Amino acid sequence: MAQQRLHLLIIDPQNDFCDLPADYCPPDPRGGLMAPSLPVTGAHTDMRRLAELINVAGFGLTDITATLDTHNRIDIAHPTFWKDAAGGEVAPFTPIAAADVRTGRYVPRDSALIKRVQKYLDALEAAGRYTHLVWPVHCELGTWGHLIHRDLCGALDGWEDNREISVAKVMKGLNPHTEHYSAVMAEVPDSADPGTQLNRNLLARLRTADRVYIGGEAGSHCVKATTEDVVANWPENDLGRLVLIEDAISPVAGFESAHADFLARMRSRGVRVATTKDVREELLANAL
Repeated sequence: MAQQRLHLLIIDPQNDFCDLPADYCPPDPRGGLMAPSLPVTGAHTDMRRLAELINVAGFGLTDITATLDTHNRIDIAHPTFWKDAAGGEVAPFTPIAAADVRTGRYVPRDSALIKRVQKYLDALEAAGRYTHLVWPVHCELGTWGHLIHRDLCGALDGWEDNREISVAKVMKGLNPHTEHYSAVMAEVPDSADPGTQLNRNLLARLRTADRVYIGGEAGSHCVKATTEDVVANWPENDLGRLVLIEDAISPVAGFESAHADFLARMRSRGVRVATTKDVREELLANAL
């Protein structure tokens, strides 16, 4: 029997999202050690599990795609974009509603963007998936925090060397005016920016697979949004080809219920939920 096409989709496996121990954090030229800016509890272990899966059973994979959350420092998701009514800083983890901008409670530092931001927040709230949240500056392009977790990066390098196939890397988030949790499309696509619109190339690559395994960070946000968008663009009667690796996905602290609800909803739709042990056995069988 011909080898099945098994595709591993790893969402945002980057340093800034990992709760790294000190020996994984290099010296900071400004003093002390580098530190993840938005660590997800459990993410370090998740990445190590994925690395082991690839190292042990990667010959059973025909494709790997890694998405990379990618921002500039000035971004609608960062405190650097906002100020409060008194001109002061807006703290990370502050929710901002459309009504807050209308009343002037929070506004963009660049006053020329007020109308654009108002339109964005109105559209975001109408979609009903997320309330806008200000995150710490994270996954800034060109920084250590943007890089893939060390162990996973080594496993991906080894897989590329052994298979003579490149890992596909998909960047998302470079448009500073819209949040881009999902690798499939931004929360509010920009009609002038194709990079925020439906990623038909990614969907086409995933659809060629007999099975797509999904892991990464975070189960409450980027894994959730990506999977939901893949499911929305997938044949309804074929969702069993999608597999969430539950012990390689963790939620942002405080959003555990969103993560649990997401897994339950995906199960109810027919998406499989499995462990790395389950997946390892399937990959090993596929490598024979």
